[in-house]
Amino acid sequence: MIRKLIETDRQAVLTFLQAEPLLNLFQIGDIRNYGFNSSIQTVYGYFDTDHQLTGVLLRYRQHYLPYFKEEGEVCQSFLQVIKTDPAAQMISGDERLVRPFYRCFNEVEKAVTFLCELIDGTHLSSNDLGVKRATVADAPRISTLIQMIAEFHSDSANVQNIRQKIKDESGRIYYIENEHKEVISVAQSTAENEESAMIVGVATHPLYRRRGFMTQTLSKLCYDLLAEQKRVCLFYDNEAAGRIYHRLGFKTMGTWVMLRRVQQTR
Repeated sequence: MIRKLIETDRQAVLTFLQAEPLLNLFQIGDIRNYGFNSSIQTVYGYFDTDHQLTGVLLRYRQHYLPYFKEEGEVCQSFLQVIKTDPAAQMISGDERLVRPFYRCFNEVEKAVTFLCELIDGTHLSSNDLGVKRATVADAPRISTLIQMIAEFHSDSANVQNIRQKIKDESGRIYYIENEHKEVISVAQSTAENEESAMIVGVATHPLYRRRGFMTQTLSKLCYDLLAEQKRVCLFYDNEAAGRIYHRLGFKTMGTWVMLRRVQQTR
Protein backbone atom coordinates (compact mmCIF):
# COMPACT_ATOMS: atom_id res chain seq x y z
CA MET A 1 0.00 0.00 0.00
CA ILE A 2 1.26 3.48 -0.84
CA ARG A 3 0.20 6.71 0.85
CA LYS A 4 1.40 10.25 1.40
CA LEU A 5 3.36 10.54 4.59
CA ILE A 6 2.60 13.07 7.31
CA GLU A 7 4.38 14.62 10.25
CA THR A 8 3.63 11.70 12.58
CA ASP A 9 5.61 9.47 10.18
CA ARG A 10 8.78 11.56 10.55
CA GLN A 11 10.79 9.38 12.91
CA ALA A 12 9.93 6.10 11.18
CA VAL A 13 10.83 7.55 7.77
CA LEU A 14 14.14 9.04 8.90
CA THR A 15 15.10 5.80 10.66
CA PHE A 16 14.34 3.87 7.47
CA LEU A 17 16.37 6.25 5.27
CA GLN A 18 19.31 6.36 7.65
CA ALA A 19 19.99 2.68 6.99
CA GLU A 20 21.92 4.03 3.96
CA PRO A 21 22.51 7.71 4.78
CA LEU A 22 24.85 8.45 1.88
CA LEU A 23 22.34 7.23 -0.72
CA ASN A 24 19.53 9.10 1.00
CA LEU A 25 21.29 12.37 1.77
CA PHE A 26 18.85 14.40 -0.35
CA GLN A 27 15.76 12.75 1.11
CA ILE A 28 16.95 13.13 4.70
CA GLY A 29 17.97 16.74 4.16
CA ASP A 30 14.76 17.73 2.38
CA ILE A 31 12.51 16.09 4.97
CA ARG A 32 14.33 17.86 7.78
CA ASN A 33 14.28 21.19 5.95
CA TYR A 34 10.79 21.15 4.43
CA GLY A 35 8.83 18.49 6.29
CA PHE A 36 5.59 16.98 4.99
CA ASN A 37 3.38 20.01 4.36
CA SER A 38 5.42 22.06 1.91
CA SER A 39 4.02 22.96 -1.50
CA ILE A 40 7.38 22.14 -3.12
CA GLN A 41 7.65 18.66 -1.63
CA THR A 42 5.64 15.47 -1.18
CA VAL A 43 6.81 12.29 0.56
CA TYR A 44 5.23 8.90 -0.21
CA GLY A 45 5.70 5.70 1.74
CA TYR A 46 5.09 2.12 0.66
CA PHE A 47 4.00 -0.38 3.33
CA ASP A 48 3.98 -4.17 3.02
CA THR A 49 1.21 -6.50 4.21
CA ASP A 50 2.65 -6.35 7.74
CA HIS A 51 2.36 -2.53 7.66
CA GLN A 52 6.14 -2.17 7.61
CA LEU A 53 7.67 0.72 5.66
CA THR A 54 9.64 -0.76 2.74
CA GLY A 55 10.04 2.20 0.39
CA VAL A 56 10.10 6.02 0.28
CA LEU A 57 9.53 8.25 -2.75
CA LEU A 58 10.27 11.94 -2.34
CA ARG A 59 9.15 14.63 -4.78
CA TYR A 60 11.10 17.88 -4.58
CA ARG A 61 9.59 20.31 -7.08
CA GLN A 62 9.73 18.34 -10.38
CA HIS A 63 12.35 15.89 -9.18
CA TYR A 64 11.68 12.38 -7.78
CA LEU A 65 14.03 10.35 -5.58
CA PRO A 66 13.10 6.69 -4.84
CA TYR A 67 14.50 4.44 -2.14
CA PHE A 68 13.58 0.84 -1.35
CA LYS A 69 15.20 -2.32 -0.07
CA GLU A 70 13.95 -4.77 -2.72
CA GLU A 71 12.26 -4.40 -6.11
CA GLY A 72 8.67 -5.51 -6.57
CA GLU A 73 5.30 -3.90 -6.00
CA VAL A 74 6.96 -0.94 -4.34
CA CYS A 75 8.56 0.02 -7.68
CA GLN A 76 5.29 -0.39 -9.56
CA SER A 77 3.55 1.89 -7.06
CA PHE A 78 6.26 4.53 -7.32
CA LEU A 79 6.24 4.27 -11.10
CA GLN A 80 2.50 4.97 -11.17
CA VAL A 81 2.90 8.08 -9.01
CA ILE A 82 5.59 9.52 -11.27
CA LYS A 83 3.85 8.67 -14.55
CA THR A 84 0.63 10.35 -13.44
CA ASP A 85 2.43 13.58 -12.53
CA PRO A 86 2.55 15.70 -15.72
CA ALA A 87 5.09 18.03 -14.11
CA ALA A 88 7.62 15.26 -13.35
CA GLN A 89 10.94 16.04 -15.03
CA MET A 90 13.63 13.99 -13.32
CA ILE A 91 14.29 10.77 -11.41
CA SER A 92 17.63 10.26 -9.69
CA GLY A 93 19.41 8.01 -7.24
CA ASP A 94 21.85 5.17 -6.91
CA GLU A 95 21.98 3.09 -10.10
CA ARG A 96 20.22 0.15 -8.43
CA LEU A 97 17.36 2.37 -7.31
CA VAL A 98 16.81 4.13 -10.65
CA ARG A 99 17.05 1.07 -12.91
CA PRO A 100 13.35 0.08 -12.51
CA PHE A 101 12.30 3.53 -13.79
CA TYR A 102 14.21 3.68 -17.06
CA ARG A 103 10.98 3.48 -19.08
CA CYS A 104 9.00 5.92 -16.97
CA PHE A 105 9.18 8.71 -19.55
CA ASN A 106 8.53 8.30 -23.29
CA GLU A 107 11.88 9.89 -24.10
CA VAL A 108 14.64 10.32 -21.59
CA GLU A 109 18.17 11.67 -21.25
CA LYS A 110 20.33 9.55 -18.98
CA ALA A 111 23.31 11.00 -17.14
CA VAL A 112 25.69 8.92 -15.06
CA THR A 113 27.83 10.51 -12.37
CA PHE A 114 30.04 9.31 -9.55
CA LEU A 115 29.21 9.86 -5.89
CA CYS A 116 32.13 10.93 -3.69
CA GLU A 117 32.62 11.56 0.01
CA LEU A 118 35.27 13.74 1.61
CA ILE A 119 37.28 11.52 3.93
CA ASP A 120 39.01 14.33 5.86
CA GLY A 121 40.24 17.88 5.39
CA THR A 122 43.98 17.27 5.33
CA HIS A 123 44.29 17.87 1.57
CA LEU A 124 42.09 20.96 1.34
CA SER A 125 43.63 24.31 0.48
CA SER A 126 44.22 26.62 3.44
CA ASN A 127 44.22 29.69 1.17
CA ASP A 128 40.72 31.09 1.53
CA LEU A 129 41.66 34.77 1.19
CA GLY A 130 38.80 36.59 -0.52
CA VAL A 131 36.25 33.76 -0.20
CA LYS A 132 32.89 35.11 0.99
CA ARG A 133 29.64 33.49 2.07
CA ALA A 134 26.70 34.68 -0.04
CA THR A 135 23.70 36.49 1.38
CA VAL A 136 20.28 36.82 -0.21
CA ALA A 137 21.39 40.10 -1.81
CA ASP A 138 24.12 38.26 -3.74
CA ALA A 139 21.67 35.96 -5.57
CA PRO A 140 21.55 37.95 -8.87
CA ARG A 141 25.35 37.96 -9.15
CA ILE A 142 25.52 34.24 -8.39
CA SER A 143 22.87 33.62 -11.06
CA THR A 144 24.83 35.60 -13.66
CA LEU A 145 27.84 33.33 -13.25
CA ILE A 146 25.84 30.09 -13.26
CA GLN A 147 24.09 31.11 -16.48
CA MET A 148 27.50 31.06 -18.19
CA ILE A 149 28.07 27.39 -17.39
CA ALA A 150 26.59 25.24 -20.16
CA GLU A 151 26.47 22.04 -18.09
CA PHE A 152 24.19 23.54 -15.43
CA HIS A 153 20.43 23.12 -15.54
CA SER A 154 18.45 26.36 -15.81
CA ASP A 155 16.80 25.80 -12.39
CA SER A 156 20.16 26.20 -10.68
CA ALA A 157 20.49 29.72 -12.13
CA ASN A 158 17.00 30.81 -11.05
CA VAL A 159 17.44 33.84 -8.80
CA GLN A 160 14.42 32.99 -6.67
CA ASN A 161 15.66 29.44 -6.08
CA ILE A 162 19.08 30.78 -5.06
CA ARG A 163 17.50 33.26 -2.67
CA GLN A 164 15.28 30.57 -1.18
CA LYS A 165 18.20 28.23 -0.51
CA ILE A 166 20.15 30.94 1.28
CA LYS A 167 17.10 32.15 3.19
CA ASP A 168 15.90 28.78 4.48
CA GLU A 169 19.49 27.54 5.07
CA SER A 170 18.94 24.31 3.14
CA GLY A 171 22.29 25.14 1.58
CA ARG A 172 24.99 27.78 1.47
CA ILE A 173 27.01 29.46 -1.26
CA TYR A 174 30.64 30.60 -1.07
CA TYR A 175 32.15 32.79 -3.78
CA ILE A 176 35.08 34.89 -4.96
CA GLU A 177 34.57 38.19 -6.77
CA ASN A 178 36.88 40.25 -8.99
CA GLU A 179 37.74 43.91 -8.71
CA HIS A 180 34.49 44.81 -10.52
CA LYS A 181 32.39 42.93 -7.93
CA GLU A 182 31.55 40.23 -10.47
CA VAL A 183 31.30 36.70 -9.04
CA ILE A 184 34.00 34.63 -10.75
CA SER A 185 33.98 31.39 -8.74
CA VAL A 186 31.35 29.65 -6.65
CA ALA A 187 30.85 26.50 -4.60
CA GLN A 188 27.51 25.54 -3.07
CA SER A 189 25.90 23.01 -0.76
CA THR A 190 22.37 21.64 -0.76
CA ALA A 191 20.18 19.27 1.27
CA GLU A 192 22.03 20.33 4.39
CA ASN A 193 20.99 18.83 7.71
CA GLU A 194 22.57 18.23 11.10
CA GLU A 195 24.62 15.30 9.79
CA SER A 196 25.51 15.88 6.14
CA ALA A 197 25.61 18.15 3.10
CA MET A 198 25.93 17.71 -0.65
CA ILE A 199 28.30 19.92 -2.65
CA VAL A 200 26.75 21.23 -5.89
CA GLY A 201 27.16 24.04 -8.38
CA VAL A 202 30.97 24.30 -8.31
CA ALA A 203 31.85 26.70 -11.11
CA THR A 204 34.41 29.25 -12.27
CA HIS A 205 34.04 31.97 -14.90
CA PRO A 206 35.68 30.76 -18.17
CA LEU A 207 38.15 33.68 -18.15
CA TYR A 208 39.35 32.90 -14.61
CA ARG A 209 39.94 29.16 -14.78
CA ARG A 210 43.21 27.38 -13.92
CA ARG A 211 44.08 29.95 -11.26
CA GLY A 212 43.04 27.95 -8.21
CA PHE A 213 39.81 29.82 -7.50
CA MET A 214 37.68 26.67 -7.54
CA THR A 215 40.03 24.97 -5.08
CA GLN A 216 39.84 27.99 -2.76
CA THR A 217 36.04 28.30 -2.71
CA LEU A 218 35.44 24.56 -2.48
CA SER A 219 38.03 24.09 0.26
CA LYS A 220 36.55 26.89 2.39
CA LEU A 221 33.07 25.43 2.04
CA CYS A 222 34.27 21.93 2.93
CA TYR A 223 36.32 23.18 5.89
CA ASP A 224 33.28 24.87 7.40
CA LEU A 225 31.02 21.85 6.85
CA LEU A 226 33.57 19.49 8.39
CA ALA A 227 33.96 21.84 11.35
CA GLU A 228 30.24 21.33 11.96
CA GLN A 229 30.80 17.54 12.02
CA LYS A 230 28.91 17.00 8.74
CA ARG A 231 29.55 14.32 6.13
CA VAL A 232 30.46 16.06 2.86
CA CYS A 233 29.56 14.51 -0.51
CA LEU A 234 29.49 15.53 -4.17
CA PHE A 235 29.01 14.21 -7.70
CA TYR A 236 31.38 14.37 -10.65
CA ASP A 237 30.93 13.22 -14.23
CA ASN A 238 34.31 13.62 -15.92
CA GLU A 239 37.87 12.51 -15.24
CA ALA A 240 39.29 16.03 -15.00
CA ALA A 241 36.88 17.02 -12.24
CA GLY A 242 37.41 13.67 -10.54
CA ARG A 243 41.16 14.22 -10.37
CA ILE A 244 40.66 17.58 -8.68
CA TYR A 245 38.21 16.21 -6.12
CA HIS A 246 40.37 13.18 -5.37
CA ARG A 247 43.36 15.46 -4.88
CA LEU A 248 41.35 17.38 -2.28
CA GLY A 249 40.55 14.19 -0.36
CA PHE A 250 37.28 12.94 -1.88
CA LYS A 251 36.81 9.21 -2.45
CA THR A 252 34.45 7.71 -5.04
CA MET A 253 31.73 5.70 -3.28
CA GLY A 254 29.31 4.66 -6.04
CA THR A 255 27.43 5.47 -9.25
CA TRP A 256 24.51 7.92 -9.42
CA VAL A 257 22.02 8.04 -12.30
CA MET A 258 19.77 10.92 -13.38
CA LEU A 259 16.91 10.41 -15.81
CA ARG A 260 15.55 13.62 -17.31
CA ARG A 261 12.34 13.75 -19.35
CA VAL A 262 12.86 14.96 -22.91
CA GLN A 263 10.18 17.42 -23.87
CA GLN A 264 8.45 16.39 -27.09
CA THR A 265 7.90 19.07 -29.71
CA ARG A 266 5.16 19.07 -32.29
